[in-house]
Amino acid sequence: MVLLDVDMPELNGLETLKRIKSSDPRIIVIMITAYSNLKDAIESIRIGAYNYIEKPIKHSELFEIVSRALKANKLIEAMAFSAPILKINGKHEFVGSSSEMQKIYTMIQKLAKVDTAVLIRGESGTGKELVAQALHYNSPRKNEKFVPVNCSAITDTLIESELFGHEKGSFTGAHQRKIGKFQFADGGTLFLDEIGDISPNMQVKLLRVLQEKRFIPVGANREIEVNVRIIAATNRNLEQMIRDGHFREDLYYRLNVLPIFLPPLRDRTDDIHDLINYFIAKFNDLHNKVITNISRSALDAIKKYSWPGNIRELENVIEHAFVIEGSHELTLSSFPENILGLVRREDSKPHITVDNNILDFQVVKENFEKNFIINALKSNKGKINQTALNANIPKKTLLRKIEKYNISPKEFYDK
Repeated sequence: MVLLDVDMPELNGLETLKRIKSSDPRIIVIMITAYSNLKDAIESIRIGAYNYIEKPIKHSELFEIVSRALKANKLIEAMAFSAPILKINGKHEFVGSSSEMQKIYTMIQKLAKVDTAVLIRGESGTGKELVAQALHYNSPRKNEKFVPVNCSAITDTLIESELFGHEKGSFTGAHQRKIGKFQFADGGTLFLDEIGDISPNMQVKLLRVLQEKRFIPVGANREIEVNVRIIAATNRNLEQMIRDGHFREDLYYRLNVLPIFLPPLRDRTDDIHDLINYFIAKFNDLHNKVITNISRSALDAIKKYSWPGNIRELENVIEHAFVIEGSHELTLSSFPENILGLVRREDSKPHITVDNNILDFQVVKENFEKNFIINALKSNKGKINQTALNANIPKKTLLRKIEKYNISPKEFYDK
């Protein structure tokens, strides 16, 4: 985090802010300004500052704004873990150095600054609600409510009342007036999870609210205006549902203005080790244990598994191993049967070779990675930053691969 004064000698705050955000958009910047420079402070928000604070600075106000900013940033970190985590150990950095997650991170930074509807797509367990929270708590609505609604958990007969509220006596069981989620979230963000599960009749009513920003509670004869940002999410194929007549095309286009696609864990194997390290730190605190790492054989097995439950399943598997493990390292024997069974099947397969080339995807992939990194380091004379830039590899990934394959960049200095 950077506390940055607008008025500085040699280089002013706005230009410094641009350079900071260009270097690393993850850095939080809070501008400090005198009242006379308020216009510049507001401009800084447009450029990418989190917020600004006026001089003279009050300790309580500074503490509050820093706390909010850190919480917002931690939500972006947490969305890579795909678990309902709002509080993360401050030492943990943003996890997700794969190119897929870097694109998601950049997309969140951009979409947090606008007020358009967002549709988050992805399999169950990929972290859709965390992305929605990260969007909200890094947006101009961050000081207002974030209201989640799981559309699949509410019956068709009750969802209209849940979203729009109802008057006393409007139906059997309506013993008192109720405010709906739209009205409750006024000024903030309404997160509609599993939007693909709502009925066609409810789709019509939802579309009207999105278009007109107003609704009528069940049993009422008055309209209520609301100012709510809508973020929706689904793991279903909405395009196929449209073709089958189960989802309205006009609602789809209203929600799908700015889509975010979350990759499944099987397409993010480069992030698995970092995710495991995060969960090890988390469960050390939770279970009062001291486990330092995961064994190579266990890590290799985990990377071969397809993870149909994505990162939520990975978290459960790591916690299972924590409970079973008796040493200071997570070993293969402490993992559940679905992982162990995969290893046994892999071990029982003969290596197929043709002209002495091993037809094993993992082996070939690792050989390619190692040779690619060696050649990239040679081309850039062993310079890490230059290699990462020219070879289009995130620096953290490059350093991890160098350690994994025991490569010494010094060997390529000035060669």
